[in-house]
Amino acid sequence: MKKSFRLSNLDCANCAAKLERALNRLDGVERATVSFLAQRLSIEAADERFEAVAAEAKALVRKLEPDVTVA
Repeated sequence: MKKSFRLSNLDCANCAAKLERALNRLDGVERATVSFLAQRLSIEAADERFEAVAAEAKALVRKLEPDVTVA
């Protein structure tokens, strides 16, 4: 399953790259992309684990970039 989330307050392309690298290392994530220009996070993961993986991804974003919100 693939799903996109809107990001708010992502301030720079370097922050987006840092988030993308960290998200791709999460267990269960097949592919994650973060677009600074579009302010979007896309996650691909197995259907049966998607909700858990998405929750972990949101928590990781909050941990690494506290000002960024995932909608």
